[in-house]
Amino acid sequence: MGIDDVINGALQPLAEAVAGFIFFTVPVMGADFPLIVGWLVGGGLFFTVYLGFINVRGFRHAVRVITGRLADPDDPGEISQFQALTTAVSGTVGIGNIAGVAVAISTGGPGATFWLVAAGVLGMSTKFAECTLGVLYRRTAADGSVSGGPMHYLERGLAERGLPGLGRGLGIFYACTMVVGCLGIGNMFQSNQATAMFVDLTGGEASPFAGATWLVGLALAGLVAVVIIGGIRSIANTTVRLVPGMALLYVALALLVLVLQADRLPGAVAAIWQGAFAPEGIAGGMLGALVIGFRRAAFSNEAGLGSAAIAHATARTPRPVSEGFVGLLEPFIDTVVICTMTALVIITTVYDPALAAAGVNGIELTTRAFASVLPWSPAPLAVAAMLFAYSTMIAWAYYGLKAFTYLAGDGRKQDIGFKTFFCLFVVVGASLDLGALVDLSDALVFVVALPNLLGLYVMAPVVKRELAAYRPFQEEK
Repeated sequence: MGIDDVINGALQPLAEAVAGFIFFTVPVMGADFPLIVGWLVGGGLFFTVYLGFINVRGFRHAVRVITGRLADPDDPGEISQFQALTTAVSGTVGIGNIAGVAVAISTGGPGATFWLVAAGVLGMSTKFAECTLGVLYRRTAADGSVSGGPMHYLERGLAERGLPGLGRGLGIFYACTMVVGCLGIGNMFQSNQATAMFVDLTGGEASPFAGATWLVGLALAGLVAVVIIGGIRSIANTTVRLVPGMALLYVALALLVLVLQADRLPGAVAAIWQGAFAPEGIAGGMLGALVIGFRRAAFSNEAGLGSAAIAHATARTPRPVSEGFVGLLEPFIDTVVICTMTALVIITTVYDPALAAAGVNGIELTTRAFASVLPWSPAPLAVAAMLFAYSTMIAWAYYGLKAFTYLAGDGRKQDIGFKTFFCLFVVVGASLDLGALVDLSDALVFVVALPNLLGLYVMAPVVKRELAAYRPFQEEK
């Protein structure tokens, strides 16, 4: 029995218990509805209405902020608002944008795409609230370094509302689950998938790395360490170059496919619309497509998890709401643009319910879709996917570090200790098949949505007050 089997055997019952709790479903109109999805999407719907559809009317101002027109280099913070955006986007744009969308379409049909986009639009409002509070309640150390995110706004924000004990408890709970959870979704899963794609790209079973995946993991760990050792400034300087490049590469490939398949686009759009409201069909018709689309979007852009607020809290700005506007662009980029383009590529090329029945989904289906029109595309697509995975790892290393130092205190030993620990798990993820451990940490990541959204609801009046007092936006209306 190998170490993989020992670890999986020991952790499988715990992983199933946690996943069963966080992904608990109730039957609704013939489909299983995960309550965590309702919790996340409900938050987006609440903040969209409560803040007067800020996701729509604030979009133009968000673009204005991100161009730097309102910035001052002397503003408090560590990195520019554009760098904060690219760091946070690097944490959300990952393998899920390539593989996850294919799973959604295979399971829920083309109609799942409509609900995926709808959930992404609602998530823009949740991100606005999270990032506003992230800056408002951040802490600045004597050396100028900044710490922020849900741990801090739960503790300090709820204390201001007369709930200090609850705030501290939720902050500790959030940080604990984030420390463990970041090792799965933001580390081992990404490392494992990047390694698999690299081996496939270098010859598959004939690759010299096929039997030595730990070497690939070691190289990945080294690349991650080189960036994260320098802290948020180093991460931001990397993502500000990496994220636009990898996104443009992927979007360019998708656009080329859609241009060549332009005659099929009207039919694809019709299939998405009809599938979204179909009374019956695959996975329970309309409700099945809705649940699958909402779930995929929630898992893709992480709106409601609060993770992105950790990066946005470091942005140079004296006005917390301005960073809220920057944050609302994330679900738009991640879900509305990149996920939608992936869906259209699949639907206009190889989508067939028979493929789903045969078990062809995930990244295999996406690769087939691109290759059916661009036979040479698997190589650049694999490169884009590996860059997605790498950028996700360096962003989540920072999220995990800030959660860890919230619990253990700031200090060089804590900093180096966590970063070393994180990099070791990059090697583990590349070399072993740790299904149960990844399942457990992935489920724990979504546990953080419970305290985060609870705190957001309580502090919603604070967000609304900050928005009303933000003159640059009010003067534009």
